[in-house]
Amino acid sequence: MISADMEGATGVTWTGDVIPGTEQWQRFRRLFTGDVNACVAGLVAGGAKEVMVNEAHSSQRNLLLEDLHTSARMLTGRHKPLSMMQGIDSDVDGVVLLGYHTGAGSPGVLAHTYLENSITGVWLDGVHASEGRLNAALAAEYGVPVLLVTGDDLTCEDAASYAPSAATVAVKECVSRYAAVCLPPAVAFSHITQAATAAMASAGRGEGVVSPHRIEVEFDATHLADAAAVVPTVELIGARRVGFDAVSMTEAMKAFKVVTHVAAGAVEDIYG
Repeated sequence: MISADMEGATGVTWTGDVIPGTEQWQRFRRLFTGDVNACVAGLVAGGAKEVMVNEAHSSQRNLLLEDLHTSARMLTGRHKPLSMMQGIDSDVDGVVLLGYHTGAGSPGVLAHTYLENSITGVWLDGVHASEGRLNAALAAEYGVPVLLVTGDDLTCEDAASYAPSAATVAVKECVSRYAAVCLPPAVAFSHITQAATAAMASAGRGEGVVSPHRIEVEFDATHLADAAAVVPTVELIGARRVGFDAVSMTEAMKAFKVVTHVAAGAVEDIYG
């Protein structure tokens, strides 16, 4: 399975590259699809019999199906129960976190966690968490190893802390939130294919471990925390911070999805 996000894709460095409908987005859809295809090619070369690509960015309708590698299938569209990780609870032997980025409150190209600029930090069981850490914990609940993580160099450093056995490919080097030194697409694609091929040696579903988890979320404004705290089980633990406990990572991520949706709905124009 490939969970494909866009901010960490080859060449992407700023807002216009990833906002559906812009001229730049149309350009980077092709490069994003190229990253995915390079990964599929590598996984197949390494022995994968089937590859499912889960579209995980924004509208979740960014990849070009007409250009998709013929060995893959694609899950596209929004409102999936497990969002970026939909399908992890089926017969999956390994997951690739492709085009990922660092978390809110951390340096990195287009760093954020779910909401682009209203969340300033997320913690999983007391540890500062990117989307990668959250999704890797969800995968572990089903015994699915993270095989490969791609994104900027800081994303790869982050991955080493939550998936130390995973291969990594840095397709760009972070200079600032909106600037990076980027590899030419052909070079990035080659690195991804090589890494995916080698990473298949680590594929194999293991025994999942279900355990309780706690997630805390900090926002950039008090009214967003107040809005999120209306959700049952979510408590206000600071002026801009909420927290909640869940019996499993699956339930924790479902609750997190609700919290982010409620908070996003409370954002008002340029004042947030």
